[in-house]
Amino acid sequence: MNQRSIPERLRKALVLTVMTLVGIGLQAHAFEKATRREQEKTSTKQVKSYSCPMHPEVKSTKPGKCPKCKMDLRLERAVSSTAITDDQNLLAANTASDAPRYAGRMVIPEVEVLDQNGNALHFYSDLIKGKTVAINFIFTNCTTICPPLAATFARVQKEIGDKVGKEVHFISISVDPLTDTPERLKAWGAKFKAGPGWTFVTGDKQEIDKLLNALGASVSRREDHSPTVVVGNDVKGVWTRTYGLARPAQLVGLIMDVIEGNVDESLTKGTAKP
Repeated sequence: MNQRSIPERLRKALVLTVMTLVGIGLQAHAFEKATRREQEKTSTKQVKSYSCPMHPEVKSTKPGKCPKCKMDLRLERAVSSTAITDDQNLLAANTASDAPRYAGRMVIPEVEVLDQNGNALHFYSDLIKGKTVAINFIFTNCTTICPPLAATFARVQKEIGDKVGKEVHFISISVDPLTDTPERLKAWGAKFKAGPGWTFVTGDKQEIDKLLNALGASVSRREDHSPTVVVGNDVKGVWTRTYGLARPAQLVGLIMDVIEGNVDESLTKGTAKP
């Protein structure tokens, strides 16, 4: 055998092997690229979803305010979508003819709280379940909107009369639970002649923070809390909110509507001071 032919054969075999490997690599790259393009075509886009804590049917893909109650929309979670743009969901929620206006179920946490008498309560089970309630938010050291809020509740309590504690229950939640002990709340409520059926709530700060967040009343500074009244009928799933310093007659009208499971939109927009 010719000794020079062996290296030549090896060289040809090596070249053939390299060419084969290169070809396999190119095919693999092309396959990977094609697969990636196909995945991009079929995959859905992950977008953020924002909703109103009071009106969960109101949704948007960007931050903003609820057109119904003007609350800040809250980030829910990333959702898959290929067709949502801007405020289509908000528009749909506001124009849907079959959507109840100012009506929606609230998710009330079963947090442990204390009332003004020091009684330990489960907020949902003991204060909300099966009831119609009117809720405001106060703190006893407040010298601005809290006294007028309580005074308005007191006047509404007087106008509604013996229905308070039976057909409707008043709840005032402290936004400063570290300061507002049950004793302080009881003394503060006495200034406004709070009667049976009007409960003042405080408790562990983490538990109260959960509660305030669920009710759309969470603030970083107690002084920044809103003069809002949340009115709801747990049995009929009707919840709304209004300006807490509206005329007592307006609040009475709203409460009576919610007791019946209805909400008159005009009553939620009262801005006149009592």
